[in-house]
Amino acid sequence: MASKPRELPLVRASDIGLWAFCGRAWWLARVQGAPHRRPERLARGEQAHAAHGRQVGRADRTAALGRLLIAGGLILGGLLVLWWLIQSV
Repeated sequence: MASKPRELPLVRASDIGLWAFCGRAWWLARVQGAPHRRPERLARGEQAHAAHGRQVGRADRTAALGRLLIAGGLILGGLLVLWWLIQSV
């Protein structure tokens, strides 16, 4: 029976930034699980990132709706031109 592939841990940009700033700090936080010195600041950052993610999601949905409306308008315009051409014959 084939063994299940091992899942690799997710590497985040913050991990790379922390490691680049101080490899020891990264090791303490990620490997040893040492508590953050200012957990309230960390929580505010996580909340800000979550809010930004929601804002980006809304912008993506709005852009998709805009593309859909433009496509619908072009199709309707094409049908109206076709109808006008048929009527003028």
